[in-house]
Amino acid sequence: MTGGYWDGKSVVVTGGAGFLGSHLVEALRARSDDVDIVVPRSSSYDLRNRGEIRALLQSADPDVVVHLAATVGGIGANRDNPGRYFYDNAVMGIELLEQARRYGVEKVTLLGTICAYPEVTPVPFREEHLFDGFPEETNAPYGVAKRGHLVQSQAYREQYGFNSIYLLPVNLYGPRDDFDLETGHVIPALIRKCVEARDRGDDTVTVWGTGSPTREFLYVEDAAAGILDATESYDSSDPINLGSGEEVSIEALAGKIASLTGFDGDLVWDTSKPDGQPRRKLDTTRAREEFGWTAETSLTAGLEATIEWFEANRPAGPERPAQ
Repeated sequence: MTGGYWDGKSVVVTGGAGFLGSHLVEALRARSDDVDIVVPRSSSYDLRNRGEIRALLQSADPDVVVHLAATVGGIGANRDNPGRYFYDNAVMGIELLEQARRYGVEKVTLLGTICAYPEVTPVPFREEHLFDGFPEETNAPYGVAKRGHLVQSQAYREQYGFNSIYLLPVNLYGPRDDFDLETGHVIPALIRKCVEARDRGDDTVTVWGTGSPTREFLYVEDAAAGILDATESYDSSDPINLGSGEEVSIEALAGKIASLTGFDGDLVWDTSKPDGQPRRKLDTTRAREEFGWTAETSLTAGLEATIEWFEANRPAGPERPAQ
């Protein structure tokens, strides 16, 4: 298959070996059989280091950089590592964009985060509300670090005419997600808890918070398609939301995951743990109007695919008790 925009290009995908990155690289290869994709590994290039970014750009000589690399985690990980999450994420984006500008890269796509939105934002979240308040405190350092990349993108376009775009994906999930209970986000953590509780024959699964907050989730393959569509067709530093438009409470999500995994015990809510932001739902009108993108995967279909992947790829555990 040939890819038009991508044919003959060299593309650096930072974080390309990670969860979202691995899906994006697969999607990019499906769009063009004449694209050179470079996936830098942290063991070879520390993206917090200016000299190593320069070495990467000189080696890869990219036309396009898609910056997905990030230090991320769930509420607990953000609470325990605020300094690391601020510094790592801020410096990687700032230095990468500056060195890409200096090197003459044709285009850079930057990924922001839903965590950059103010704690209390009119629902659905619209891009013009991004700076109307401070992010929710449990992930504010990460969110503020990512906000800074938007300011930098806009400033560089204004002063240097540099072509970078900034996308704001909602919470992602899907096959190859991080299922570690310490660092994983809510969907993979709940899937793992429910599957393991089912196999042990446990009567309960404990879930953080009250269950009342709402979230919107985007299947990882839809996110990869949106990022590639935007890179191909969008040319502005105004931020763009990427979301599914499907809002669900954490309580309803947990119940759906329990049902889909076959866990028939009770969900116990640990209300001593933080809920995070009260509501999250994005307005994705701009993405649809600017480059024709909409998500295609329903939450149920995406959860089924994610659970199937986890069941097939998790480490060997106890046999499921006879029913």
